[in-house]
Parts: sequence; structure tokens; C-alpha cells
Amino acid sequence: MSQNIYDNQKFFDGYKKLRDNPFSANILEEKPALFSLAPDLKDKAVLDLGCGYGENCEEFLRLGAKRVAGVDISEKMLDIAKIENPGVEFINADMSDLSFVKDKYDVVFSSLAVHYVENFSLFVEQIFNILTPGGYFIFSQESPLTTAPIDGAKWVKDENGNVSHYRLTDYSRSGKRSTSWIVDGVVKYHRTFSDIINALCDAGFVIEKALEPIPTQETINRDPKWEKDLHKPNFLLIKAKKYYIHKENLDMF
Repeated sequence: MSQNIYDNQKFFDGYKKLRDNPFSANILEEKPALFSLAPDLKDKAVLDLGCGYGENCEEFLRLGAKRVAGVDISEKMLDIAKIENPGVEFINADMSDLSFVKDKYDVVFSSLAVHYVENFSLFVEQIFNILTPGGYFIFSQESPLTTAPIDGAKWVKDENGNVSHYRLTDYSRSGKRSTSWIVDGVVKYHRTFSDIINALCDAGFVIEKALEPIPTQETINRDPKWEKDLHKPNFLLIKAKKYYIHKENLDMF
């Protein structure tokens, strides 16, 4: 069972404050990148894993999806999602084990949630199996450069207090991380870029595109603190496709 930190009231209140900020990294960097990877959703069945408040589910419907389901482990998040997005089917479940999913979907999205999944290989295998042929798995996660340090991500500053560089440690030590984010003891899982890519390929996916969004120059001009993201991006996004031909038969072509 995955940690359900989002039903911790202190965490929930702090997270809501962050997500309501129009100048957050989620709004300025992650969301535009995620939707830039979306295929044509007209008449498609869409599954959103770690859907939170369901705002992305609402957008999938607006983009023409015929059916949208959202999965989240947090009852508090889904209480809000159900009120704000009545056209979406919401499921209270742990996304780290998708054996409960019986329907097929054309596109599976996940926004900033897969770094909470311990067994990523099993996770992507299950996603591959619930996708229709030609379907897409599109996800964002914290950058592996962010999740790497065992004692937490840290920036190095010069004598004037300006960020000079990011302190990267423990990158090749994949595994569990216990971090302090809003509250102490938030559990995430670090994987290297090769861990992520190889798990997707082994499951049968073909990776079509990867993004590491950075702030626009306009954002940096408005607030120079964003310039540090040019040293280390906040997010990694990947668009992977389930082709009609099974991976075992790719050598024939």
C-alpha cells in the first residue's frame, strides 16, 4: 500500500495553497508541457492516474474525450474532484497496483505522481496491458536530478546569497527517499533516467518524446529566482506509445 500523505490535513492544506498559486512550477512549467504531449483526444477513453482535484480530467473532456476516469488514493482530493468535475468517473484506489482496472483506455496520463510508485516496472507493464493498440502513456514526474540526493535536494549559493549551482549526489543509488516537503516523512522513489527508459522499453513501449521544461525568459525577467531552473529542471515528461506490433515481433521489420 502506498503512502497516503495527501489525506494528512496539514499536508493537504499546504499542497492546496501551492497548487492555487498561479506562479507555481506546476502551472508555469509542468502543465503546458504535459498538454503539449497530448494526442488528439476526440472520442478517446482517458485514464488519469493520481488525478488529485481532477482539473486535468476536466480539461481532457474539454479536449473531446468521450470518457474520462480519474484514480487517486486520497479521499480528500477526490471529495473536491467529484464536486468540481461531475462528468468524470473518480476511483479511490492506490495507483501502484492497477489490477482493479478492467476497462481499456486509449490514453493514460499521470501528472507528478509516478515518483510515489515503488515498483515502476510492474506499473508500466500494467499500463501497457490496459491500453488499446496504438494507445499512449504520457506522464510527468519530478526530475531524477531532484529525487537523487538522499538527504534532499539542495542548491549551493555564493557569498551574496545567489544560487551558483545544484548539489547533485547519490544519483546512481536508486530507491526509496524520505523527504521533507510541507511535512516530514514524505516517501518518494528515485530512479535514474536509464531505469525509467528501460522499464518502458521492456514493457513494450516506444518512447516518442521526452521533455524537461524550463521557465520562459518572460518568467525569469518577472522573477529572477526562476533562473536557477536553467541549472536543473524541475520535471521530466515522457510520451510513450503502445504500437500495434508486439515488441517480440519488431525484429521482423
